[in-house]
Amino acid sequence: MNKDQVEGKWKQVKGAAKKAWGDLTDDDFIKADGSADKLYGIIQQKFGDTKEAIKAKMDKLHKK
Repeated sequence: MNKDQVEGKWKQVKGAAKKAWGDLTDDDFIKADGSADKLYGIIQQKFGDTKEAIKAKMDKLHKK
């Protein structure tokens, strides 16, 4: 995977996360620093969802 592909994938993840958890801010994504695992941790802290629930929700959004 090249840099452009990685950046494109991150934009997809950001878009899906914003759609599912509308209260996420740009600062939250900056803190995640391009890492899905860090983003899951931020979502866990803000919303109390489990990592498994977050992954399931994200997977469901990607399949649409």
